[in-house]
Amino acid sequence: MTYVASLLREIIRKRRLIWDLSKADFRKRFVGSYFGIIWMFVQPMVTVLIYFLVFQVGFKSSPPVPGAPYVLWLVPGIVPWFFFSETLNCVTGCLQEYHYLVKKVVFQVEILPIIKLFSCLLVHGFFILIMFVMFGVYRWTPFLTWIQVLYYSFAASMLALGVGYFTCAVNVFFKDMAQIVSICLQFGMWLTPIMYHESMFADKAPWAVALLKLNPFYYVSAGYRDSMLTGEWFWQRPKLTIYFWSVTLVLGLLGLKVFKRLRPHFSDVL
Repeated sequence: MTYVASLLREIIRKRRLIWDLSKADFRKRFVGSYFGIIWMFVQPMVTVLIYFLVFQVGFKSSPPVPGAPYVLWLVPGIVPWFFFSETLNCVTGCLQEYHYLVKKVVFQVEILPIIKLFSCLLVHGFFILIMFVMFGVYRWTPFLTWIQVLYYSFAASMLALGVGYFTCAVNVFFKDMAQIVSICLQFGMWLTPIMYHESMFADKAPWAVALLKLNPFYYVSAGYRDSMLTGEWFWQRPKLTIYFWSVTLVLGLLGLKVFKRLRPHFSDVL
């Protein structure tokens, strides 16, 4: 816990540096690209379109929220997943990307995953705005709970950061970790009820519903939908809230412990 407190103090003390490096990291993604920031939206939008055509047009899927078109049910579930998966991928490779900073003795290496997190949050902010615009176009009645997406974005950030500290530390010594993370995220997307609703298993396999809820990201995707579609607050899911933050805390402490133990050897390997 002393290490965590020290890291928090360092983040507060160097908040200006973290913010400046995050903005620089965000801009760096589109350097040399003709269409620049447009590419940031192309792949996610194409993904949403494909799922919409397959599940809404092809399979005629109907969301569990009365009166909600499938696309309005899909977007609040998939937007936080885009953010989580991008953050975890970026954090996993951040020590190799900033190897020249890792080798500097005076630089606090622990803030590199934070920099990547904030860079991904800037992208996520744009997608949240697009989500709000889509709900406005469909004339969906706004709820006060829409502001709750900030809480669930924070929850997704802490989960990604906790896992990311572990994966980025291991990735320095075991280069296959980045590919393993990528594959796990592909499975994770289908193990989270994003394109489908868990109620489809309620009759034939009720155990599957309980199993899906063990995935901590279920809390985030369900929370986004609660906030945007039904107006439910996070404290209306007390058991899931306690479970999510317990798992996230354990993963975060484990990730930081591994990071701290491997940190003295980073510069030797990189």
